Amino acid sequence: MEQTVLNATPLMATGAEDLSIWSLAVRADIVVKVVMLLLVFASVWCWAIIFEKWYRLRKLQGRARQFEEAFWSGGSLEDLYDRIGDEVREPMAAMFSAAMREWRHAMERSGTGSGQIRAGLQQRVERVMEVTQTREMSRLERRMIFLASVGSTAPFIGLFGTVWG
Repeated sequence: MEQTVLNATPLMATGAEDLSIWSLAVRADIVVKVVMLLLVFASVWCWAIIFEKWYRLRKLQGRARQFEEAFWSGGSLEDLYDRIGDEVREPMAAMFSAAMREWRHAMERSGTGSGQIRAGLQQRVERVMEVTQTREMSRLERRMIFLASVGSTAPFIGLFGTVWG
């Protein structure tokens, strides 16, 4: 019986090309290299934003829970405001602080001994709270435009790569 020995030659010796990711990237033209670099940069930046948002929202949830417990504890709102003061650490406390600051300002103008509060106090407090809410939302939504832009352009970049290739 005769055994046949197969010729075990590497793929490169038979004329087949190396199709590894690294060799394809090295042999790509300048347009492909620029697009790949942009995609890597956008991906790293997106993941950084995602992790930062996740960490920040998780931290804010804990702080909001603490503030809610203090707010609904039945204690004096004046005491709570004095404890919080201008050192606001989360959006709910910022809204409360802005409303209390406006209320105290109105009480000082109308005289605390008279017990009369100006007629438009409720509207002013609501307006201050709306402005504070808008400011806090814009702070929380920072860098979301970048995520939305990358998410909406990703299919077109993929299509561009398909057509270019």
